[in-house]
Amino acid sequence: MNRITLGFLLLLVTFPALPLEIVITQGNDKASKIAVVPFGTPEGVKDMASIVEFDLYRSGQFAPIAAEDMLSLPQTPDEVNFRDWRVLGTDYVVIGQIEKEEDELTATFYAFDVSLERKLIAGKVSGVSSQHREIAHMVADKVFEGITDIPGAFSTKIMYVLVEGRGTATPTWRLEIADSDGQNAQRVLESLQPIMSPTWAPDGETIAYVSFETGTPNIVVHEIYSGEREVVAAFEGINSSPEFSPDGKRLVMSLSRDGNPEIYVMDVASRKFKRITTHRAIDTEPVWTLDGEDIVFMSDRSGNPQIYRINIDSLKSKRLTYQGDYNARPRILPDGKHMLFVHRIDRTYHIVWTALDNSGDNIVLTKNVLDESPSVAPNGSMIIFATKEQGKGILGIVSVDGQVEFRLPSAEGDVQEPAWSPFLSTTLTFQQL
Repeated sequence: MNRITLGFLLLLVTFPALPLEIVITQGNDKASKIAVVPFGTPEGVKDMASIVEFDLYRSGQFAPIAAEDMLSLPQTPDEVNFRDWRVLGTDYVVIGQIEKEEDELTATFYAFDVSLERKLIAGKVSGVSSQHREIAHMVADKVFEGITDIPGAFSTKIMYVLVEGRGTATPTWRLEIADSDGQNAQRVLESLQPIMSPTWAPDGETIAYVSFETGTPNIVVHEIYSGEREVVAAFEGINSSPEFSPDGKRLVMSLSRDGNPEIYVMDVASRKFKRITTHRAIDTEPVWTLDGEDIVFMSDRSGNPQIYRINIDSLKSKRLTYQGDYNARPRILPDGKHMLFVHRIDRTYHIVWTALDNSGDNIVLTKNVLDESPSVAPNGSMIIFATKEQGKGILGIVSVDGQVEFRLPSAEGDVQEPAWSPFLSTTLTFQQL
């Protein structure tokens, strides 16, 4: 185990950073109309209904009705008049009340199907006052699941690299983690050298990334809450593209320790390495299949970048992509049957979706000039990626069907290399009613 000294590197586990501001660029004309009625809120308590409403809106599944257009403002189930909502063409109604006792907040909420005139889900979410946004995100998660039968991912986090002063003599790289809506940004790491390829362990408490703080690329495993960091790969040449296995016990990566870049798997406990690919071409950007038995990766062994799949036991590989002359950065969707990757079309780069067994055509999800580094939400509904806007690096998020897209620019610098967290543990409590 190699513990690195921080030197000029600053560990800033809880240092606040500027939030990313969401800008909606494309909506869904077929979204269900939903009314999130302003919650009954005690004086001095921050609003939650607007957070719940925006969460549901940015999912792409719902089109909120403005509060000023509502015919009534019910806060309890017996106050809901379904006729009022049918007049407005509303599909779903969400009501709620906030209670405060000393430093504890409890949000009681109900979601109704207007056409069926029935309750879909109701519950109570409790936490301390400083967790008001987390409480609102969990309410949105529960409402989303109650309507769609898909777990909500609004309580998850996004990780990204922020580069300030790019093109100057002293650029700074910062690794930041924010709520899924870009708020509550926290700086995890700051360096005068590049930080690349951040990725989450399935426990949501450990991350890995590539750091150049020693002057060469090293793969670092980092415990978020303790700040403890370990270099796990510092071989001569390239050490890149770390990715945790679904059980968190192994780390796949690309190393050039034996010559050209090849795929290796490291056992996290023993630090033992197993070489997976053996080819004169460049093999990189590996990702695990959900069963942990295969690795999907990019290779130029066909003469240009294409995506391949290899079994880690038999070491038998097969090519997955044939459309186009550039396909890279694969990511597996949570259904285990589809993947995302970067596909070049007429000198522009887009995020596309296709079946993992190569049984269908590519479906183009983004239409910007330089879209890269896709990462999928743990419920499979949204995809975050890096792109450019007026020459500046920003993040974009698109629904998995390509119907809704929004952007998360930063006021501080260029944003790149996003990674969506797994579902996270929480200190909040939920009681279903």
